[in-house]
Amino acid sequence: MASHTVTLIPGDGIGPETTAAMRRVVEASGADIAWEVAEAGAHLMAEHGTPLPASTVEAVKRNKVAIKGPVTTPVGTGFRSVNVALRKALDLYVCLRPVLSIPGAGGRYDDVDLVIVRENSEDLYAGVEFEAGSAAARKLIALCEEEGAGTIRPDSGISIKPISTAASERIVRYAFDYAEKHGRAQVTAVHKANIMKHTDGLFLRAARDVAAAREGGIAFDERIVDAFCMNMVADPAQFDVVVFPNLYGDIASDLAAGLVGGLGIAPGANIGDEYAVFEAVHGSAPDIAGQNKANPTAQVLSAAMMLDHLGELEAAERIRRAVRAVYAEGACLTGDIRKATGCDQLAASCTEFTDALIAAIGTLE
Repeated sequence: MASHTVTLIPGDGIGPETTAAMRRVVEASGADIAWEVAEAGAHLMAEHGTPLPASTVEAVKRNKVAIKGPVTTPVGTGFRSVNVALRKALDLYVCLRPVLSIPGAGGRYDDVDLVIVRENSEDLYAGVEFEAGSAAARKLIALCEEEGAGTIRPDSGISIKPISTAASERIVRYAFDYAEKHGRAQVTAVHKANIMKHTDGLFLRAARDVAAAREGGIAFDERIVDAFCMNMVADPAQFDVVVFPNLYGDIASDLAAGLVGGLGIAPGANIGDEYAVFEAVHGSAPDIAGQNKANPTAQVLSAAMMLDHLGELEAAERIRRAVRAVYAEGACLTGDIRKATGCDQLAASCTEFTDALIAAIGTLE
């Protein structure tokens, strides 16, 4: 019997390819995992009327840990994000995204080592929206005018940005706990409290209160989000653990990934008190789906994070060392990395790259 049972959600687009590659690498690492496959994605709409069947949520609840491939989210219309739905259903209030330079990946810097901690449950991603012209939108526009909040054009769609003290304190506490557990020196809270005083201002006050109540040597810093982005590009080494409200954290994690070689190497996790779902940061890339071109690195590194979570530390480190070795050698890299490094050498397929990782793991025994 396997040591761990994990729910595997292949997703759509390139998800089935990258998760298949990830499974091969995890098995080569020596980790004892049994996979329970569950489905999510646009291809389920016709049969289930939803891209996220209840059976998939129940599978994650049953096993406590899941890893998923990317799922396409329609832009502007259609169903809401499967990722957001999973986070709500399982109270996965932490989005954890490490950003680490990998030599040979084409990053702008070779010394980036920071962790983005993003609040997952509220902010504009709470999905509280009202269509332009709807009765609810008209009422909200009228209420804002009555309260002296300013004039809103009558043809406006409305999104509401809830930020609570409880959720803000919870995510900042997680950031400090993570910093202490992993030997990090500083937590930076990022906000736009100079403009949004009752939402971002609340987040900042909560962050300050949590920082003031902490004992120990973790320093606390705060940055306005636009200044943070400029400083991040200019000198990412000044940041360690960085905690954000939901929307800024999503944007900043993609920015940070661009500094180390792109979304193809960016792993992530969504974590709550009971459940954890690991996933690559990148999207479903339907334009290359089924062509064996996808880079599975982010999915593989997300699996290494999952193995850490499960206590399979040696297997996780074998995977990370293999990734570093294959990138450092540079002989078998996928097309996105060839482009990032400006190398005209023939790109490796997803399968060839995965074979190289497995071979590298074999040399680490």
